[in-house]
Amino acid sequence: MGTRPVRQSRPPSRVKGFDVGYVDGDGVERRVPLRRARAVRFEDGLPVRSFPSYRGQRSYPGLYWSATTGGHVGFESWLERDHAVALDFDPQVIGYASQPMWLFWEGESGRVRCHAPDFFARLSDGRAMVIDSRPVECRSDERDIATFAATKLACAQAGWDYALWGEADEVWVANVRWLAGYRHARCRNEAVANRLQRYFARPGMLLAGAEETGDPIATLPVLFHLLWRQELTTDLSVLLSDRTVVHATANRPGEQ
Repeated sequence: MGTRPVRQSRPPSRVKGFDVGYVDGDGVERRVPLRRARAVRFEDGLPVRSFPSYRGQRSYPGLYWSATTGGHVGFESWLERDHAVALDFDPQVIGYASQPMWLFWEGESGRVRCHAPDFFARLSDGRAMVIDSRPVECRSDERDIATFAATKLACAQAGWDYALWGEADEVWVANVRWLAGYRHARCRNEAVANRLQRYFARPGMLLAGAEETGDPIATLPVLFHLLWRQELTTDLSVLLSDRTVVHATANRPGEQ
């Protein structure tokens, strides 16, 4: 997912060994040294924090149903919601969880610090990615800069990728959120899907393809589902419309 440029954090000058706290799939709280956390399937665990909602709250927490996991993924803000949708849309992601762990370490002041990254994602090639969500304008605080730097260091030691995500392109986000409305398998009809695949073997306009393959009331949900699944593809940097050019993909990204 493309995001706007971010300020680079400097490595912490003194960080003593990391511990990782997490809640496994059975709801058992655990804490292990970082070296032992490498084998943990955080994508199958439970959140280490809750997602409360209360009057006067400035953020917008909630739950997103993920087609990738078949369950709900929590978020604490609309930015995190957009990132949860983006992970669900990414065919390289085969599992992910929100608020997957606590990282503990001794900071430069000698005090124990802790941080709960926003997401952990497992990729189809076995790699793992840890993600923090933070708007660019909210990253100037020195404490946050040190926290992100320590998290990046911990991920490097564990062999995980680390990313600090901000706001993605607004049009791309709007398009993917629209397609997410058709992410559930109930939107798929194999007979209609086959007709759409044949029609879009050559690039064609979205509405024309829906009309040529049946009643648009029945074919459009399938078409959007195939775009979500990336079995059909289009330029998502341009707002979806009746005249959007769509074409079939030989293989869904991430598949052989």
